[in-house]
Amino acid sequence: MSFHSLLFAVLIIGGTALLSFPLGRYMAWAMDPADGGRSGQITRLFQGLGGQAAERSQDWKRYALSLLAFNAVMFLVTFAILAFQQALPLNPDGKGGLEASLIFNTAASFTTNTNLQHYSGEVSLSYLSQLAGLMWLQFVSAATGIAALAALARGLAGRGLGNFFVDLQRAAFLVLFPAAFVLAVLLALGGVPMTFEGAVTATTLEGVQQTIARGPVAAFVAIKQLGSNGGGWFGPNSTHPLENPTFWTNGLQMIAIILIPMACVWMFGRIIGRLRHAALLFSVMMGFMVVLAAGALVFEAAPTQAFAGLPVDASVGNLEGKEMRFGPAGGPLWSVLTTSTSNGSVGAMHDSLNPLSGLIPMIGMWLNETYGGVGVGMINMFLYIVLGVFIAGMMIGRTPEYLGWRIEAREVKLALFALVSQSALILIGTAVFATTPWGIGSLNNTGPHGFSEILYEFTSAAANNGSGFEGLADNTVPWNVATAIVMLFARFIPIILPLAIVGSLAAKRRSTESSGTLSVEGGTFATLLGAVVVVLGALTFLPAATLGPIAEHLIFID
Repeated sequence: MSFHSLLFAVLIIGGTALLSFPLGRYMAWAMDPADGGRSGQITRLFQGLGGQAAERSQDWKRYALSLLAFNAVMFLVTFAILAFQQALPLNPDGKGGLEASLIFNTAASFTTNTNLQHYSGEVSLSYLSQLAGLMWLQFVSAATGIAALAALARGLAGRGLGNFFVDLQRAAFLVLFPAAFVLAVLLALGGVPMTFEGAVTATTLEGVQQTIARGPVAAFVAIKQLGSNGGGWFGPNSTHPLENPTFWTNGLQMIAIILIPMACVWMFGRIIGRLRHAALLFSVMMGFMVVLAAGALVFEAAPTQAFAGLPVDASVGNLEGKEMRFGPAGGPLWSVLTTSTSNGSVGAMHDSLNPLSGLIPMIGMWLNETYGGVGVGMINMFLYIVLGVFIAGMMIGRTPEYLGWRIEAREVKLALFALVSQSALILIGTAVFATTPWGIGSLNNTGPHGFSEILYEFTSAAANNGSGFEGLADNTVPWNVATAIVMLFARFIPIILPLAIVGSLAAKRRSTESSGTLSVEGGTFATLLGAVVVVLGALTFLPAATLGPIAEHLIFID
């Protein structure tokens, strides 16, 4: 790993961490404002826009039902737009209809903030489908995650959860839209297209006619990155020269990937009134991200096996599948940032990563707590906190407590079910497709690498990430249906069950913390929390990793 690669990683991660603190303060104001004044006027405005459903406070059940109902409507509207795009306006290139299972997969993918793409956007979708269908979902699906986190934090602070429809509007209009507008302007200034005209025909230097797709790309890419969405306007995603044309647009997009997930931790801390606790959680998450980033940069410093035995300068590292415009560190660092959140966009082809480098993004998605997606990453960390507090309480013989709330069997069962459900979706799906023609028949690679491709696809779907290892012919009915079902369950189980945990805690009497209470603001708790994450992840996924990337690495070094 070169000095320049290390410096680039430090500037991107460290610089974004600094930006996240003031943004977290603003998000706390936007999502949990004080009563009265301008904040009260904004609340009344959103209540008026939301109608009667937005006027009353909700308990966890009503909040969860509102969230599910709204997402169901999102799914149906987008399904209809995709199904009838050939008859709808804003289709200057005459895009035709899509196959039914692909429509189901795409609607589920963008509704769940996953953006797993079994299609190529510039080839398959009209401008209306991209904007009114998918880009709209990129705003409201991300807003759903922020809203759920704000409600959970209010519950832990001992207050009402609020109202989902008001929270959704706050997240969309006060947080995501302003940030996306600023980023879109910067990307457009950096050379990312922003037009409603159709594709253009150009003549190359060889005299060949070439059709170049374009569109309102800058606006789409801005919310794609800021909302932990990741779905690209073009099939190659952020490796496409029009979606990510320069070193500066590359840096902006990498910052955007992790900015709001980082800020969500500070927002959580401010709403519960425990900034020191938020700083501890931020540090634990940062520790995981730094380890993953260092691992990716080190493992990718080795040349690819495609050049084995050839006189290649080993210092250049593995350049296969990378964008030379962004340097040797751009691809592997992006792979960590996009999978340490639930973003899923790609700045390099993950299928071309060295075996252990390819394992790093999988680890980021398996643990699913290194900042994670917008809102839901911190919610997922809350599940690990519940387990960590319970284990610590059992070890010292005291009633487990978190922020004055007693953690008992019901809360632990709900947390375990939420965490184990994701693991089950990954491993069961991988087992089925790795042993049937559904998966085997779609592989371009055999052996451990082919297994890694299947494992990665289900990992990405279950983590609501959306990135692909590729090498798969995954636009088939079995793949489309299976991954869509995985995405839907993996999205809503880890949101609804934490709200249920908060509802269960709210029914109890909150106790005052004493000197004998486990501190959640010290190094002991940070170490315990990190250990719980690592042990649970290692016990669950090490066997699968051994069959895939680890086995491939051992084959190459023999």
